[in-house]
Amino acid sequence: MNIISDLGSSCSRQFFMVALLFCALAVRASADTAPAPAAGAFEPIPVFSIYPPVKPDGTADEALASGRVVDDRYAMTDRANKPWRIAFLFPHIKDPYWVGCDYGVISEARRLGVAVDIFPANGYDDMIGQLRKMDDVIAAKYDAIVISPLSLTANNASIAKARRLGIPVFELANDSTSDDLTIKVTTSLKSMGVDATEWVVRDAQRRGLKEINIALLPGPSDAGWVKGEVAGTRDAAAKAAIKVNIVDIKYGDSDRIEQSRLAEQLLAEHGKKLDYILGCTGCAPAAILPLKLAGLNKRIRIVAYDLTREIAGLIRNKEIVASVDTKGVSQARVVTNAVVSFLEGRSKERPHTILVKLGLVDYGNQATYPFDTTTAPAGFRPVLSYAPRKGK
Repeated sequence: MNIISDLGSSCSRQFFMVALLFCALAVRASADTAPAPAAGAFEPIPVFSIYPPVKPDGTADEALASGRVVDDRYAMTDRANKPWRIAFLFPHIKDPYWVGCDYGVISEARRLGVAVDIFPANGYDDMIGQLRKMDDVIAAKYDAIVISPLSLTANNASIAKARRLGIPVFELANDSTSDDLTIKVTTSLKSMGVDATEWVVRDAQRRGLKEINIALLPGPSDAGWVKGEVAGTRDAAAKAAIKVNIVDIKYGDSDRIEQSRLAEQLLAEHGKKLDYILGCTGCAPAAILPLKLAGLNKRIRIVAYDLTREIAGLIRNKEIVASVDTKGVSQARVVTNAVVSFLEGRSKERPHTILVKLGLVDYGNQATYPFDTTTAPAGFRPVLSYAPRKGK
């Protein structure tokens, strides 16, 4: 009988309390062990700049497939000539990924001399909340809005409303099919799944495995990045040199407790035949404790679809074996600079989409990996507002 099943419903509350404690300890431990970002200004950031014509009503990956793609390096712009007001709408600020994006936004706002306000929703199940915040920032007449949409399509009407009223809207990280965005700044979401799965296949081959069973904890089903992760994983699995069976996909908000619950379910149903679990930034760490409770942590390996400071520490501790890196801090820096360049009239030819190039980290390269492109410094606490002082 599966160990998870033996826990019984009477232990579920204890499990979640232990999970909460574990998550808190994991964040603290990883902050102590992950390499610290280097101080100083960022070098130009490797990107793909994509210019029209692109597929209408398409995703960033569809723009990559249809547009004019320039292998590029994005240089930071100069200080703004006026303190532009920019609103940022995040899905939440509950995990290290969005804390890293917060750091990228705030640090660049200080350097550029612009005012920013960050408005987090309460999670990926808070679409109404994000739409209300969008209405609020439109009414407040910000000079520009940067949105990380909760959905590929559900935010499109509010983005169109802002554009009709003359407010440019930029996209950060999460994708949207809106054609009313001024510039998208994200990464190839499909490549997140491809790169993670290809790493898994190489690792399985090194272990001498001819066939593997994997399960996915990708995050909330309607989010563009989740759709990209899953599509990329399916494509890479179909093309793999060994047989890759995707035995289950469990969707849910990236909240740590929700993901711990989903991981528990996953192991109860499939634990004894699984070889790998692939999970998002909130999902992958949440699978660690359920694996340990089930006695399966020596058998099943965890791979993350994206990197945070916490996950870097867990790779260093060998509790997660590898992670793709979408470089959230870099994305936040690029979009903040893109907004200022647009508002200042500095953009000669404006790309439709800017894709920050992916990285990949595992135990073999973690000691030399450039984490400053991805993670907030140790001890950074989220800041939701910044305004430059007069005369500065």
